[in-house]
Formats: sequence, structure tokens, C-alpha cells
Amino acid sequence: MQASTCTQCVPQETNPEGRADGGFEEARDRLLNPATDRDALWAYGRDFLERSILFWDTLRQRADDLIEHERRGLPPLLDFRFETILDARRFERPVNYVLLRILPGPGSDIARGSEQKPPILILDPRAGHGPGIGGFKQDSEVGVALADGNPVYFVSFFPQPCHGQTLADVLHALRRFVEVVAHRHPDRPPILYGNCQAGWAVTLLSADCSGLVGPAVLNGSPLSYWSGEAGINPMRLAAGFNGGAWLVHLVSDLSDGRFDGAWLAQNFENLKPEAQWEKYADLFTHIDRERDRFLEFERWWGSFFFLSREEILAIVENLFIGNQLEGGRFRICEHCFADLRRIRNPLVIFASYGDNITPPHQALGWIPVVYKTTEQLIQAGQRIVYLTNPHVGHLGIFVSAKIAQREHRAILASLSEIEGLAPGLYEMKIEEADSSAGASKLPFAVRFESRRVEELKFQPPDPAFERIRDFSEAAETIYRTFFSPFVQATSNPLTAEAAKWLHPMRMSRYLLSPSFSPWLRGLPGLAGSTRDTRVPLAEDNPFLAAERTLIGLTTSLIEASRINRDAALERMFEVLYGRASDRPFIVRRDRSRR
Repeated sequence: MQASTCTQCVPQETNPEGRADGGFEEARDRLLNPATDRDALWAYGRDFLERSILFWDTLRQRADDLIEHERRGLPPLLDFRFETILDARRFERPVNYVLLRILPGPGSDIARGSEQKPPILILDPRAGHGPGIGGFKQDSEVGVALADGNPVYFVSFFPQPCHGQTLADVLHALRRFVEVVAHRHPDRPPILYGNCQAGWAVTLLSADCSGLVGPAVLNGSPLSYWSGEAGINPMRLAAGFNGGAWLVHLVSDLSDGRFDGAWLAQNFENLKPEAQWEKYADLFTHIDRERDRFLEFERWWGSFFFLSREEILAIVENLFIGNQLEGGRFRICEHCFADLRRIRNPLVIFASYGDNITPPHQALGWIPVVYKTTEQLIQAGQRIVYLTNPHVGHLGIFVSAKIAQREHRAILASLSEIEGLAPGLYEMKIEEADSSAGASKLPFAVRFESRRVEELKFQPPDPAFERIRDFSEAAETIYRTFFSPFVQATSNPLTAEAAKWLHPMRMSRYLLSPSFSPWLRGLPGLAGSTRDTRVPLAEDNPFLAAERTLIGLTTSLIEASRINRDAALERMFEVLYGRASDRPFIVRRDRSRR
């Protein structure tokens, strides 16, 4: 993941002697040395003041960008030209989805109507934010596919859900999108890309559109929601502490039948607070080079979209709490259940050990549940390929330029070979290419190693999660019957809009705009003059080194507090619902050795 985004792996700072104090004593001794150059202190003070001005001006610009983006109706943040193919708001059962065709940029040598390669259909997640993470910059899934000559389609969505839209309505609309793309490119089944929560939608489409689609790529996509590791993946415990689905129902009722995605984004930030500290600390430390990248990412991170009450309840009850997908109990319609055994198109699963949102346990744990043995997988005629990254975080899977140019590029280049594999389970390995390997233009080589389903050993579902599901169903029934009608009666569009703008995720941003804080109106001019005359401080300044040492120590302190918090949550979970795991509680700081 790039430095400006939320880094998911924060190594502990150590000094050359191996102490975990981040070199604090050495930095202190240097600063207390009378021989320290006073000019260095003066230079550092000037630089600190300039960086402070530019830092706050960057946050001011972020606030103005948020307000302007809201005024424009929160359009998709795609760094590419596009045209609308199909608007699902006009369907008989309307939903707030739209099918876009990505167009090559001006002067591109890629033919707009090229039919030489199969089309790519990319689905972004409904996880609280707006669409665009799959293509909000050139080095992305969209950019890689477009540069490779594939026709690229993108499934976008609008900020507000259609009234009463259900999860079944959404899935039916997505199936229609697939049919339209397949009709536009006959004899070349579309390749489906599912990012994060869109991954389960892609698997459902694959099961429902058998023979209509080509390979499906699941990037950081959870399918086994009860899987995880004690002390490493605390998100799986959230339903237990929230009391089940009733709280989501309450929040949706208070927002006039809509669920604010800002709550999901807030949960993400609370999951790893040291990453949020590092994001702002890195911006302050490297303000001269990080400003544009920070603002680019925050345009997406700060735009929050809504889901309908019916939609979010179906997701929470069936996936997060019910874990119904891997067991074939996910009800789509009254008489239709999703069955992953019906999937016949090849699946490519990309997961990372540095991802604490969708760890490999959740991305791969469904395979030995659906296919008990390797022989069952082979008899089903299915091909499943997985690859893992040792350290990149959840957002890095989608936004990192390095990941786009390596993993995503390797996946796209290997899809035809994957389709030709014999049925079975394979691990995809990416290695540096031999310069004498021939005519390949790729800087890496890809090979597939056969694996057995029996090798994917994950802890079976814990009975505690079954108890959470039972408690959630009871609590939701009580709330829906006795309390929901009264809450809905007191909610209206005015109170819902007030709740939207009073949410701390939005307030923490827009209050730094001069539109809400008039005393900041002079900040852009001051920052402009500072930028014009600025000369960055030399890297060998001892006070700058001390500043970075302090930042590292603060990161370690926040990380330690978070680890203790997660450990306490694990213990509390055991008290409330029984033992959460039969394994010993082990905290692993360094995941890169996996």
C-alpha cells in the first residue's frame, strides 16, 4: 500500500542494539549535547512551522473537496472516461446501480471497439464508500485491463438506494448487466472482478450465470465470515458485541430506512488506529510529496454512500452473522438458494496475510467446506487458483500501484492459461522473469503449483458464533415487532439528513472548510506563499530525526494499546458467548514471514 493510505502492517521500530525504544535515548543525547548547532534548531523550527501551515491547508483542501463532491452528487471517482450502458434505476424493480463502459483516453492506441480479448466486468464493493476504488487512478485494475486491450466495463452505484430495494433486486440487476455485456461480446464470456464485499456478489453471479461468464477474480473477498485468528482478526467478533442485527436495523430506522456507510468506514478506522495516526503523521512529515496523493485517496475515502434497510439487513443476517454463503443456505429469492457447488467457471482468489479485514482464512476457508476432498473438487470439474501476498493491507490490494502492476497484471495475463488447467486446486506463484526466457514482455514469470484441498486447514466454525446467530435472531424479532414501528414513526427525511451531517466521520472533515470555519479563509493564501518560498529541511537535521523517533514511539504506543484492547475483547467474548477458539491466544506482530 502506498504511504498516503491506511497502512495495514506497522513494524515495530528498533534501534541497532535491538531495543524497542526506537532510538529515543540516542536522539535525546544528541539534542542535549551543547555542541548541537543552533542553526539546526532554527532551521527545524522554520520547517516545522511551514509544514504545519501546509498540513492544515491540506486538510482544508480535503474539506472543500468533500463539499464540492457532495454538491456534484458524488459521481464515481474513476480516472477514466466512461459512458453509461444501462441504468438499473429504470428497471421494473429499480436499484441504484449502473453499468458503465470504460473508454480509452484521447490519443490511446487501444481501439475503442476492439474485440480481440474478452471483456472485463469490475464490481466495486458496497462497503460504505462510493464506487471507483477499482479504477480511481491509472495504475489500477481498470488501467491494467485497459492497457492490455480488454474491453472494460464497470458496475457503479449511486449515493442513495432506491426505495425498498432488496438484495435479491440487486443480484437480479447484476445478472442483467452480465447478460448485456455477454450479448455485446458474443463468444467471449466476460471476466468478472469482485473487490472486497463485491466478491460474494461475483460468486453468486457465477453460480447463477453458469456458462455465461468466464473466470472470476476475487480480490480480498470474504466468503467464510466466521473464520479468523484470535488476536489478529477482531472484526469477526463485532456482531457479538453489537448484539446482532437489531442494531443495524435501529440505525437504518433512525435514518429513514437507509443505512449510512460512514458507520462501516468508522469501524474500519477503529480496527487499527495506529494506521490512522501514521497516515496523518506521514502527511505531516513528507508534506511536500504526499499532499496530492493524500487528497487523491481521501476523495474516495471521505465519500460515504447509503444502503437500504432491507439490503443491509440481508447482508448482515446472511453473511456477517449467519455465515450462510459457504453452507449453501444463502436465500436469494423465496425458492432460490445460492449454492457455490454450481460454480463452473474458474475462480482466482487473491488474499493477503497483512489484511485484517479479509484474511486468507475468510477468503479461502469456504473451499474445504464446499469441497470436502480434492477428489470432490476434481469431480466437479472446477479449477480454483489462489495467490497470497505476505504483507499488503486490505486497501493496498485495490489501490497500491505495485500490486496493480504485479499481482493484478499477472492475474490478467494468466487467465487464458488458468482456463486450460486441469480441474483441481492450484497456488499461483509470481517470480522474477529470466531475461533469457524468450519473448515475454512481462517482468515476471507465473507458475501454478498443484495443491490439495486437505492442505487448507482452518479452524472449524466455533459454537460461540452459532450462539451469536441465535441471540441475534431473537433480538431482531423483538426489536422488529415491538420497537421498530415507533422508531420509524419518529424518523423523517429531515432527521435523517441531520444524522448524516452530524456523523463524526463527516464532521471531522467538513468543519475544516472555510465554509464552516470562516477564520480559515486566510489559510490558502498563507499556504501559497509558504509553498512558493519553501526549501525543505535537510534530512540529517538532528531535530528532524528526533521528531520521527517520537512519531515511531507514538505509533508503537497506539499499537500496544490496540493489541491490549483486542486481547480484552477476546476475553470478554469468551465470557459472553463461550470460548471463541480452542487455540492458544498468540499475538503475531510480523506477518511477513508467513
